[in-house]
Amino acid sequence: MAYHYAFSDFKKEHMARAVGIALPISVKHSVEVLAHIKHKKIGQAKKILDLAIAEKVVIPYKRYNQNLSHKTGIGPGRFPVKTAFEIKNLLESAEANAQFQGLNTSNLIIMHASAKKAAGAYHYGRKKRRKMKR
Repeated sequence: MAYHYAFSDFKKEHMARAVGIALPISVKHSVEVLAHIKHKKIGQAKKILDLAIAEKVVIPYKRYNQNLSHKTGIGPGRFPVKTAFEIKNLLESAEANAQFQGLNTSNLIIMHASAKKAAGAYHYGRKKRRKMKR
């Protein structure tokens, strides 16, 4: 099955990419984390994610921040540990793909990062069809 990427200006000789399909993480958390690391170097983004996993750096929430507590110096934010871990694995995969293509991995910049909701699986049973969250 071919995957259609959301980023259209992909140049194979200068860019590398990775995709995570149906990851077990919240879409809302992943939108906020990806918005925070976008347009940063990959080493800096991995450092931010490591500190978020260790609950030392807060990820600011700009969009999904209703009834969210404020953190010192940042405003509304959270420590999305599970999401940060999964996205860090994706970054490492993209870095490995870049290295395989012969690109310099120290200068990689995250140009595009998007989150999409996974397909909903149906609950099992005789009654009406209900979709599970994923």
